[in-house]
Amino acid sequence: MIESPPPPGGPSAPVATSTPVAAAAVELTKVHGAGGARVVALERVSVAFREGEFAAIMGPSGSGKSTLLQCLAGLESCTSGSTRIGETDLTRLNDRRLTRLRRDHVGFIFQAFHLIPTLTVLENITLPLVLAGLTPDRQWLHTVIDAAGLGRRLDHRPAQLSGGQQQRAACARALAGRPRIVFVDEPTGNLDSRSAAEILSLLRHCVRELGQTVVMVTHDPVAAGHADRVVFLADGRIVDELAGPTPDQVLRRMRTFDANLGISHWSEPA
Repeated sequence: MIESPPPPGGPSAPVATSTPVAAAAVELTKVHGAGGARVVALERVSVAFREGEFAAIMGPSGSGKSTLLQCLAGLESCTSGSTRIGETDLTRLNDRRLTRLRRDHVGFIFQAFHLIPTLTVLENITLPLVLAGLTPDRQWLHTVIDAAGLGRRLDHRPAQLSGGQQQRAACARALAGRPRIVFVDEPTGNLDSRSAAEILSLLRHCVRELGQTVVMVTHDPVAAGHADRVVFLADGRIVDELAGPTPDQVLRRMRTFDANLGISHWSEPA
């Protein structure tokens, strides 16, 4: 069970849905710097991500999408407002409890694979659990490894794997502890189109078949097209949402935002 903080005295949580909320932000504001160097990365953002949902966060460069992901995951603090994992208000946790919550209930996948080169694939996948003094659930671990297609690569080291295989190992590592939610930041940025498609299919499989919750930051309309819902940010605010997106729909929305900013750099989905 996730530790529950004392009843909050601040803003109320987002409106409840029939499906429990895995993560949420309420009136979240994040400011960097002060005075002339002050930058508002996020301004009064409220959003909720349901359990069993594959959600994507998109926006122009500098829109605050990675900052939102990091605040939701407890990697960055809020200037004001709050963020939650389940019913736990992250702003009310001290460093020790926040570290434990991230360890036990949150998975992370980044653009860089962050695999330890001297460890085997299996050792990399189970490393967070070993460091936490936890025993892996063998049945769940086998399920994750099978979903990632790494059964024949467990004794290999990262240098013996392709980029796509390394990212699949990173995905398996994030899922090995059966977290409540997995936060993903540009998972296909270092991959070719075929490997990228494999990673996106894996993430979708984990949501559909394994019951995981995935929130992904991406700049790629094709990647966002794999999600159940896309949340669009611009200038630190949520400006739109799109359910059941296709890559073409995402691209059209992004071009609309960029036209308002005088930017044009989106290409047609392959």
